[in-house]
Amino acid sequence: MLLLLVAIPVLSIAQGRFANGVAEVPYNGGFTFTRIRYGSNGFRRSGGAWAHDYPSADANISKIIQYVSLIPINVSGTNVFDLDDPEIFRHPIIYISEPGFWAMTDKEGESLRQYLLKGGFVILDDFEAEQWYNMEEQLRRAMPEHQLIEIGPDHPIFSSFYRLDDIYVPHPYVTDKPQYFALFEDNDPKKRMLALVNYNSDLAEYWEYSDDGFLPMAVEGTTNEAYKLGVNYIYYALIH
Repeated sequence: MLLLLVAIPVLSIAQGRFANGVAEVPYNGGFTFTRIRYGSNGFRRSGGAWAHDYPSADANISKIIQYVSLIPINVSGTNVFDLDDPEIFRHPIIYISEPGFWAMTDKEGESLRQYLLKGGFVILDDFEAEQWYNMEEQLRRAMPEHQLIEIGPDHPIFSSFYRLDDIYVPHPYVTDKPQYFALFEDNDPKKRMLALVNYNSDLAEYWEYSDDGFLPMAVEGTTNEAYKLGVNYIYYALIH
């Protein structure tokens, strides 16, 4: 049974220790927030678009999930893997940051395809405007027979744990209204969701800065709503 709270407090969460910028948590059956690394070798190892908001956002959302639920979750660290690393198949949810700059090798594309078809779920977050076209192209390489379908407040992913008055948490820096798209088995919205796309959105920015008040919008309660969406996504994916 999950512990439900009326609102998520913005906690002050200390970052864990991350060796060489990547903390790999040994698999133990618990949920570990898992981010995908991409790009050329230099940027892949040292940072780049994939690492935006890392590691604070990953650590903070993990702590929030631990605080509000009984989901067994590892909070001592988070994972970062390349898409062609077999270890991703141990983790039911993966996260890709700034997919407007995302690039895959053919091997990584095939690995993502197999991961999604075998039950995995990917969240794509933190991109806007023309960056859509690269994100769409990369997804199409992995899942050419699947179509991105726009979803709205009536989809159960948005109320799986928390009920939000407004799911359209604004991008902290961009004025365009967020939109949400998904890939589904057999392109049927009634079947399992494979991928969730947050377009004109940057939830992880709120997660990253929730413990230092950097974002002015955080004091207006927007950070709580960004956390609620993140909790809903992860809870929904774990039970479907």
